[in-house]
Amino acid sequence: MFGFIGNIGPWELGLILVIVLVIFGPGKLPKVGESLGKALQSFKKAKDSDDDELEVKEDKKKV
Repeated sequence: MFGFIGNIGPWELGLILVIVLVIFGPGKLPKVGESLGKALQSFKKAKDSDDDELEVKEDKKKV
């Protein structure tokens, strides 16, 4: 189903970046990047906290 995602080359990536630039414009592109970075950061924090909770639960089961 998602086998095609691994086949993105430099030309495809460039085309995607040009389309994003046309849609959002050069003025709003930094804001889009900033919000994307914040979203990824919050996703990582949530994932790490879930991993920590799972480790604590596994440690309690062992005891």
